[in-house]
Order: sequence, then C-alpha cells, then structure tokens
Amino acid sequence: MSENSIIGRNPVLEAIKAGRTIDKLYIRQGSPEPMLTKIAGMARRAGIPVAEADRRRLDTLAGGGNHQGVVAITSLYGYVSVEDILAKAEAAGEAPFLVLCDRICDPHNLGAILRTASAAGAHGVVISKHDGVGVNATVDKVSAGAASFMPVARVGSLPAVIEKLKENGIWVTGADGAGDQSLFEADLTGPVAIVVGSEGEGMSRLVREKCDFLVRIPMRGQTESLNASVAAALFMYEVMRRR
Repeated sequence: MSENSIIGRNPVLEAIKAGRTIDKLYIRQGSPEPMLTKIAGMARRAGIPVAEADRRRLDTLAGGGNHQGVVAITSLYGYVSVEDILAKAEAAGEAPFLVLCDRICDPHNLGAILRTASAAGAHGVVISKHDGVGVNATVDKVSAGAASFMPVARVGSLPAVIEKLKENGIWVTGADGAGDQSLFEADLTGPVAIVVGSEGEGMSRLVREKCDFLVRIPMRGQTESLNASVAAALFMYEVMRRR
C-alpha cells in the first residue's frame, strides 16, 4: 500500500464521510455488491471521480493489501482555493494572473505548465478534479520543484470558476486554434486568466463559451497544433511581456 492510498470498505467509507481530499476512487469492475455500490454513490455525490478496475489493478494500487474491492487515492499535495490565489495577487499589489487547465490529463504537461507559470510570474494555476490529472509525483518531478510553491486550486467546475473570475473583473482568454484574435494582437494586459485545453480535444464546449475572448497562436508551415504545455508557455510569456 502506498502512502497516499486508503484500502478496504470501512476505511474508504469513513474517509468519504470525513471529507478527506480524495483524487480518485477505484471500485472492482462489474461488482454488484451493495456496499461497493453504496461507496461509489457516496463518492460521486461528494464530487470524487470514480473508476472501475480489475482485480490485478486493485491489487497493485493496494500494494498487496486487503482492499475488499475498493481503493481510494488521496492527495499528497496541499491545494489552495481560488480566493487564496486572488489574495496572493492583491498582497503583491499586482493585477491577478491565473492559468486555468481544462482537461489536461498528461502529468508531464501539467508539470511543465506549473514550472512555466512560476517562471512567468503567474499567481496560481486552476485545475479540474473531474477530468484532469492532479498534482502527483510525476507532476512534481517535471515541474522541477515548482509544484512546491506554485499555488494550485483544484475545483469541481471550471465554468463556475470562470464566472467568479469575471465577477472579480478578470478577463478570461481561451487558447483556441480557431480564435478570432492573434496572440500577438490580443489585449492581455490587466487582470487576466488564460485557459488552456488538452492537446487532443482542446477546451470543453462550456468552458469555451464562458471565455471572454478566444485567441489563437499564429502558425506557419505544416504543424496544426502545439503541445498543451508549449501553447500555455507562449501565452504566459506574452502576458509577462505585456506587463
């Protein structure tokens, strides 16, 4: 058993009841047992992602321990709130600068984004708990230590966060290949939040619709898109340059 897993039905059940931060819950694949169904239902109501796994996968996650068909993966990272990130900007006397990651599932991409966010002076990064990777050991390693001091908020709804940011006077700019404005022409001064979607699918429809602006990276040659972390880096450094 690893230091960030909870195994067994009662321990997992109590962890959910206590409001422990759980990154993901794994349930035995195809199991009709009422207790496992109950645990999965409680987890979903608490906003915890639930996935099915075969016995071999559960055995690996549990490190050979008696998992009874359920393993919860808890977070080793101390997430902050979006309000904490905004407070950091206010304390520094700076216009807020946030990076929102929509459906970034590759830990290498998230790690690189955290590293660049730190270098470019972003106040914090916001990720989704439902459809993206959390800050794990791989993310921490790729970030070259940036994960230790770059504030990261993990939220249930990115569209709701975008609405909150807009209410606080922050302009939300989505990185989109079909954007009407070029990165080098768009107004990225003042309070800004950059939204970066996954390389394969981009931003989700609702997140895309919530953005104030959609901005594209100028492309020449045969390449149609850039790696998500590279695209994020270009946007972040353009914001830094404008400042």
